[in-house]
Amino acid sequence: MSRFWSQLVHQLTPYVPGEQPKIADLIKLNTNESPYGPSPKVLEAIHKATNDSLRLYPDPQGLELKKALANYCNLDAENIFVGNGSDEVLALSFQAFFRQQTQPLLFPDITYSFYPVYCQLYEVEYQQIPLDEGLNLQLKDYNQPNGGIIFPNPNAPTGKALPLSDIRQLLTNNPDSVVMVDEAYVDFGTESAACLVKEFPNLLVTQTFSKSWALAGLRVGFAVGSPELIEGLNRVKDSFNSYPLDRLALAGAQAALEDLDYYRKLCQQIIDSREELTRQLEELGFQVEPSKANFVFARTPDGVDATQLTAQLREKALLVRHFSKPRIDQYLRITLGTQEQNQKLVQTLKNLLQT
Repeated sequence: MSRFWSQLVHQLTPYVPGEQPKIADLIKLNTNESPYGPSPKVLEAIHKATNDSLRLYPDPQGLELKKALANYCNLDAENIFVGNGSDEVLALSFQAFFRQQTQPLLFPDITYSFYPVYCQLYEVEYQQIPLDEGLNLQLKDYNQPNGGIIFPNPNAPTGKALPLSDIRQLLTNNPDSVVMVDEAYVDFGTESAACLVKEFPNLLVTQTFSKSWALAGLRVGFAVGSPELIEGLNRVKDSFNSYPLDRLALAGAQAALEDLDYYRKLCQQIIDSREELTRQLEELGFQVEPSKANFVFARTPDGVDATQLTAQLREKALLVRHFSKPRIDQYLRITLGTQEQNQKLVQTLKNLLQT
């Protein structure tokens, strides 16, 4: 604690990211990064952009990337916003749409743990809506006065996804609220709500290049919404940081969009790995939630403590994510790795569970 901090800083409980330790031969299955590298076209584009032009500021609007994303999403450039990772896009959205509302922002009680952090930082009143006993989001629970709604689809850390018909119904039921669908994991098995943007001016969809595009190190995220919402984001962005994406990030993200075959191949590899790992974990006695993400959410077998098992795996240089929250404190969130990494995990779990 410091006497120089503002009262707000004293009250903050910061978000805690997944551990990034320096351990030899470590297998990291705790932060939902891609186990595979980016497209060779991305590396080539970044290499070409590493030149004398780095002395110049990047395009503050990222217009060429916006055009490429608009083409990818079958929308217009005015429907696209780009930022320094989807976390920055989310943070700007909280400031643009949810501050000083007369009703609370609604989001699930088991979800991305950055949401309450943003609410605390930007002084946004919020209400957490409990998932049902099966860890599913129930639309009827959101039929109440609100100052906005946000949820990931697929949800994190459960990996469960709502169908597009449910999202359409949610938007129809809340025409006067901004509804944000956080699609960090959408490319691993569910349909994007971006196709509804033209129909619903209150819809904002966020996505990231960190997962399915294997570019977590570049920090590129984007939002898709009506021109009205995008302009709101731009007004906040340009009051904070006019240059959120550097020249290398812009070049790399645009090149990724030019190699859709590579992107689709990566997604399918991870989907196939997810189905195989789910089967193997269930054979070991885990209860695995049906995932549409690049991770699985697995309840430990009866009599096996998740905290202890996480520590035992770490001793074997295997990192998984454990959340010590009520209702999910006996679950492990396991990022899909390469086939070899997944098999190392399964074999290690077999050995640990037999002792």
